[in-house]
Amino acid sequence: MTRVILDPTSEIVPAERARLARPMSLDGMTVGLLDISKPRGDIFLNRLEERLTGIGAKVNRYRKPTFTKPAPVDLRQKISMECQVVIEALAD
Repeated sequence: MTRVILDPTSEIVPAERARLARPMSLDGMTVGLLDISKPRGDIFLNRLEERLTGIGAKVNRYRKPTFTKPAPVDLRQKISMECQVVIEALAD
């Protein structure tokens, strides 16, 4: 199955990235939950955190300053150094 991922950043030539293999289990892994600052995203992430800790994952929470811009470089670097898996969530 071919999947097309659209990049909303207005790039003229979209960057191509290979998909990483999913881990077999999240037990013992550090999962980053990134709240993009949209209304009610934190409600979804709170429930997701409960489920993840219930299966043995460690959870770190992060929040973008605004949903209208990409996450700041320093935040992205922090997440990449502290987590093996990241879930970015939004809700309206």
